[in-house]
Amino acid sequence: MPSDKASPAGESARYRTVDAICQTIADWIDAGRLGHNDRLPAERMMSAHFATTRITLREALGQLEARGMIYREERRGWFVSPPRVVYNPLQRSHFHAMAREQGRRPATLVLDAREVEVPAALCSLLALPPAARVYRIRRVRRIDGRAVLYVEHYLNPAYFPAILQQDLTASLTELYANRYDIRYGRVRFDMCPTTFPTAASLALKVAENSPALFITRINRDQHGRIIDCDLEYWRYDALHVSVEAE
Repeated sequence: MPSDKASPAGESARYRTVDAICQTIADWIDAGRLGHNDRLPAERMMSAHFATTRITLREALGQLEARGMIYREERRGWFVSPPRVVYNPLQRSHFHAMAREQGRRPATLVLDAREVEVPAALCSLLALPPAARVYRIRRVRRIDGRAVLYVEHYLNPAYFPAILQQDLTASLTELYANRYDIRYGRVRFDMCPTTFPTAASLALKVAENSPALFITRINRDQHGRIIDCDLEYWRYDALHVSVEAE
């Protein structure tokens, strides 16, 4: 005779358990028993509380993570997600201004900034010949002290001499305008769900294969020239994309 776990009745019971765990934790959050960025109890304690296995518990936590209600940090555990930042890609506001306009506290950490040779695919996006060398700036963006975005900026060096010697924790939008008289014009914007690559997961301290929102942005200046390309990896629970167009 098959075990109850392998039977249809056993599967149904397991799914009811997953749904019950999700609903209970969601109720804790809605009732304020767990606040934004609060840590959930350890998995061992929650398994005992729900009288279930770690496998079933993790399935429930994974579903809550996919909904954007909780997030996981490597070696630290599970936390309640704070409110999402509303992001309109049609607006040319930079990261710091966008966050401040919503009453949030932004910050930027520069991981490195150097001249590199980029793959053919990136050369194509930047309208450069194969094996071209560009400026690459890698940064982590924070909101209210929480790292939410890992971004790689690839700049055509012909337009930005000596930019690597500037303060790159500031807004590149403002730096372009104030130092180089370059302002953003048209933009190509692509977005898709993915998981974090290694560099991004390490920078944001998220577990490997955590869900992410990947945004590629190819920027032109006021003269129609392609000036840079941004590869952005956002925490899945950090962003609410909202677009209104006429």
